[in-house]
Amino acid sequence: MKTILVAVLISFAYLTACSQQPTSQQAMHNPYYSRTDTQKLHVDNAAWKKILPDQLYAVSRENATERAFTGKYWKTDEPGTYYCAVCGNPLFRSGAKFASSCGWPSFFKTIRPNSVLYLADNSYGMERTEVRCGRCNSHLGHIFDDGPPPTHKRYCMNSVSLDFEADSMKR
Repeated sequence: MKTILVAVLISFAYLTACSQQPTSQQAMHNPYYSRTDTQKLHVDNAAWKKILPDQLYAVSRENATERAFTGKYWKTDEPGTYYCAVCGNPLFRSGAKFASSCGWPSFFKTIRPNSVLYLADNSYGMERTEVRCGRCNSHLGHIFDDGPPPTHKRYCMNSVSLDFEADSMKR
């Protein structure tokens, strides 16, 4: 009986500790990644380059864009939360995700107003609004005014810039 109790306690401690760890491989090697810390980060690109995978660095720090219909989350419809893949900042709930047919994950609202920042983007001869993480200032994608009610917004995000945790994974 005592052995069973010890085994149960060890299992509980292990599961509790694991549930608080980052779920993505890249987040486990990133000392700035936290899903609970809301402090703004001021990390230079040289430090990010050392810890971020190449594609994530290119999109988040150099404003690159992944090809349409290639990202891991553009068709995901599972209930859960989307976080910034660079710093862990909560960005979107799956209830705000919709199928926009643009080839990137699209949302009509953020989790909270300060989850993201907005910047004018006039690159490539277009007038757009860039969306950046409100915590680490990483490029996430762009926002457009052609989304569904009630906001009529379409946050068009790069999958590589997002981490996803399904509700079934939360303990």
